[in-house]
Amino acid sequence: MDNISNAFNFYKKHIYDPEKIGLLKEHNLKVAGHVHSVIWELFCALITGEKAEGITGADLKGWEVKSAKVGGNFEYQYHRHAHLQKLEEDKVVNHIFCSYSEEYDSVTVRAMKGSMLCEKYFNVWEPLCIEKYKNPDNLRFRKNVLFSFVQTNGLVVLEIQGGNLVYKNDDFKVELDSL
Repeated sequence: MDNISNAFNFYKKHIYDPEKIGLLKEHNLKVAGHVHSVIWELFCALITGEKAEGITGADLKGWEVKSAKVGGNFEYQYHRHAHLQKLEEDKVVNHIFCSYSEEYDSVTVRAMKGSMLCEKYFNVWEPLCIEKYKNPDNLRFRKNVLFSFVQTNGLVVLEIQGGNLVYKNDDFKVELDSL
């Protein structure tokens, strides 16, 4: 079975859970955001075929994973002691973005090269990050990549609608490399 099909099977078992969503709603609890970031990282590991390396840096070998509710922006954090190293890494690794609906029945995954994010984001953030960390009390630097930018410029890897896989691009890595 191919990577995207494996990832979709994982999604059906561990991300899109209508019973759990019904219980959350029944008890007036928040539905969006209940899937932890490590689950999105695992989902993307299945899509890319890559594993995590170490505890710092990109989430997966060669890939930074981001997730947000549809229309929400993708947050990047740079910690005091590794901010410049992380910014440099973000410029060269690939980025994979998962956008999900309120109830997780719709998910779109897009991919971008780090170089595609440099001009508008990483190169702009670098001096701001350096400036922020001149104050020793600052521990984190947070910025967002806009959903609209990813939607417009990202390569669609897969799309799920109504809990069904409606599009998959098994050649996304080759296509991304050619951009």
